Formats: sequence, C-alpha cells, structure tokens
Amino acid sequence: MKVEILIRQKRQEKGYTIDKLAKIANMSKGHLSRIEREETEPSISTLVRIAIALKMDVNELYKIHY
Repeated sequence: MKVEILIRQKRQEKGYTIDKLAKIANMSKGHLSRIEREETEPSISTLVRIAIALKMDVNELYKIHY
C-alpha cells in the first residue's frame, strides 16, 4: 500500500477532514491534499507530523514510504 493511501485511509477512519488533520499536523491543507493525491512526496518530518496527528506509529508510514 502506498503511504498516501494509508494516510487518507487512517484520516477517514478517525473521521478527520483534510482541514482538521492539517491543523493538527501543523501544515497547510493544500500540502496535505497534494500528498494524498500523490502530487508531492512528503518529507520525513512531514510524515512524522502526520503520524503523530493520526496517533499512529511513525514506523508504519516510514516503512511504506522508504
């Protein structure tokens, strides 16, 4: 599974909108949206912020992405 798909799936499971997750992860809604649509590659620090915001293990995203 691609990391972008996992992020979207976990976000939806938590009932978060893109806007809500972006605020929790301290990033722009547009950037998060571009990540989910696979238009941009998330940096490691972005993956960490997203994982923390989704209350998931950072390694789960990192293993898939790298």
